Amino acid sequence: MVKLFEPLVIRSLQIKNRIVVSPMCQYSSEDGFANDWHLVHLGSRAVGGAGIVMVEATAVSPAGRITHNDLGIYRDEHVPALKRITDFIKGQNSIPAIQIAHAGRKGSHRRPWEGAAALKENENSWTTEAPSPVAFKEGKPLPHELSIEEIEAIIEQFRQAARRALAAGFSIIELHAAHGYLFHEFLSPLSNKRTDDYGGSFENRIRFLLQVTEEVRKIWGEELPVFLRLSATDWVEGGWTIEESIALSNILKTKGVDLIDCSSGGNSPAQKIPLGPLYQTPFAGRIKKEAAILTGAVGLITKAKEAEDIIANGQADLVFLAREFLRDPYFPLHAAHELGAQVAWPVQYERARPT
Repeated sequence: MVKLFEPLVIRSLQIKNRIVVSPMCQYSSEDGFANDWHLVHLGSRAVGGAGIVMVEATAVSPAGRITHNDLGIYRDEHVPALKRITDFIKGQNSIPAIQIAHAGRKGSHRRPWEGAAALKENENSWTTEAPSPVAFKEGKPLPHELSIEEIEAIIEQFRQAARRALAAGFSIIELHAAHGYLFHEFLSPLSNKRTDDYGGSFENRIRFLLQVTEEVRKIWGEELPVFLRLSATDWVEGGWTIEESIALSNILKTKGVDLIDCSSGGNSPAQKIPLGPLYQTPFAGRIKKEAAILTGAVGLITKAKEAEDIIANGQADLVFLAREFLRDPYFPLHAAHELGAQVAWPVQYERARPT
């Protein structure tokens, strides 16, 4: 059997194949609400055969947004529109997942196609939040250093986001601890200069993430999976390392995390990333082997054979595709044909199945 299309069981879920629609920000919400764009964008990937369709980074608070147009899950009123999406995804025999996030010091920006610059005061900007008052790069606004009480409040925001995600019908929840957003800012010594219980040592820098993980697992129950996206390295000397990622992953699995979604970078403009096909896959392989936890590989995976080899060679348990899914919503159906796997097509599309 083609390994890419073998089912995978995680807790109570059976995932029909190893292909995941990676969370991709659409910057198309108003006041945090999902709309028809999200339904069609995500629904078409479910129709296209993905085993898991993961909703983009969804803010747990208004201050946790990257832009004014981020998807949100900080109000109960956000739930019904998300439920419409999860119902459709489930109807295509795919599993709906959501990534919940706080942008930290990388918030309060314009959308990418509007220049991605920090918002000005007359553009309804907000003061961003971070472990320390350290700007992402020279010329960027200084973030507000979170107090202990404010950290506790954000932990509660993640708890409430998990509660709403359950009500919205999601079967998998992912914590976004990568790409220079708030959790990553606490993990990395490049951005965390605190001298209290949340800074300094490895044990202190991971404390906030572990506290949130424990609270989310309590809300999520024992039947459904919790994933966590991690930047495996900062790609900067003196920053977060793959060795720390392995050590953290060993701890996270004791806190109820089922899979590490292995990305990298995003926390410093000084990063030097050797971009190329499958450049992050070795991180998934090391964490899978050395932390004995399920992993997902992500990053410039564009071909069916590449995805198949990652699974067949035991480098990861799932492959997360982003830009390739923007180019081809039906990648899984096309990959199955290319690799010789027999998979179900939507009955509405059967007459177009290649022979």
